[in-house]
Amino acid sequence: MTEVLLESVPLADGGTQLFDWLARMRDEQPVWQEGDGAYHVFRHADVERVVRDHTAFSNDISRINPELAEISRGNLNSVDPPEHTKLRRLVSKAFTPRTVTGLAPRVAALAAELLDEVDGEEFDLVDALTFPLPVIVISELLGVPASDRHLFRTWIDRLLNAQGMTAREGITSDSPEYAALLEQVTRDMADYLLQHCRERRARPQDDLISRLVQAEVDGERLSEDEVVKFADIVFMAGSVTTTLLLGSTVLCLDEHPAAMADLRADRGLIPSAIEEVLRYRPPFTSASRITAREVEIAGTVIPKNQQVTPWLLAANHDGRVFARPGEFDIRRDPNPHLAFSHGIHFCIGSSLARMEARIALEALLDRFPRLAVNRGVPIGYHERGMWGPKNLPVVARRG
Repeated sequence: MTEVLLESVPLADGGTQLFDWLARMRDEQPVWQEGDGAYHVFRHADVERVVRDHTAFSNDISRINPELAEISRGNLNSVDPPEHTKLRRLVSKAFTPRTVTGLAPRVAALAAELLDEVDGEEFDLVDALTFPLPVIVISELLGVPASDRHLFRTWIDRLLNAQGMTAREGITSDSPEYAALLEQVTRDMADYLLQHCRERRARPQDDLISRLVQAEVDGERLSEDEVVKFADIVFMAGSVTTTLLLGSTVLCLDEHPAAMADLRADRGLIPSAIEEVLRYRPPFTSASRITAREVEIAGTVIPKNQQVTPWLLAANHDGRVFARPGEFDIRRDPNPHLAFSHGIHFCIGSSLARMEARIALEALLDRFPRLAVNRGVPIGYHERGMWGPKNLPVVARRG
């Protein structure tokens, strides 16, 4: 039965099919192995355990794919404590509350500038706002030219598309093909960041790459490779997450016009509305871990060194935790969603994404008394692992 259910799930789903499948799996098979590959986990308590317990569920994918050891080394998202603890402490400095708060005026100014450039009532919101806004912000923070954002979009799209390619072509994360694909899609951006790293080492400036080049961990300077991996993580955490969140916010409000009307009447609801979008349509539908030892989840024994896929989206719709989980409620409280994961690997760019989404949504509501998704134009969606529109045609009328 479960094989049929999986085959019915589209890789890119802008509707309810994925919700329906996840609901059945939550109820009927809370832990399920995909063939002889990854074990999928669906219930909130189990998903939270997997993403929180780093002693049992490792982030080091080289445990099952030694060919990824070099890519994983020094990568915050691919290492465990104690190395992770040292690296996280350093990169967290880029996203301190003070840093994020200090960026707010610039985010507001950029949102206004980008919307000023919109010509006509019909346009693509991804092109106009949801992609360039976070990319410019994070580019300025890092110290790379925002004018290169056409390159960034190419690299980001390539990486996001690779997520779907692995599912379509049956490429598993423990295969040599996966390592080759990952190296291929990240090489150009790594080379680009390495160039800026070397320039800052010779001529430091007031930007994050310069601070990373000069930073020390336990008395040792970071290597060029570590700086590049840091910069890449900061860029991805600070841009992709926000782009997906902003697109999903507009889509959810368009699908629920009463919520849109409530926000127009009371802007104080915007923070809780964003939290509900994060629950309802999280930017990342799932995560990935490797068992560090044999574990048991919901009665299923999973051997050591097996890939586990905790479904954040499924957890966020678990009726055991959320009342009326299928309802989009911008006043939901409490809202213990897992959109940004949990534990030591909690999304490092979450505070920046929340702030940018709030300011961008305020700007859209201020600028356009009427904002609607143009359903006459096809919308493409990112594939398995991430959720959000690739394009977002809208009709927006100014006051």
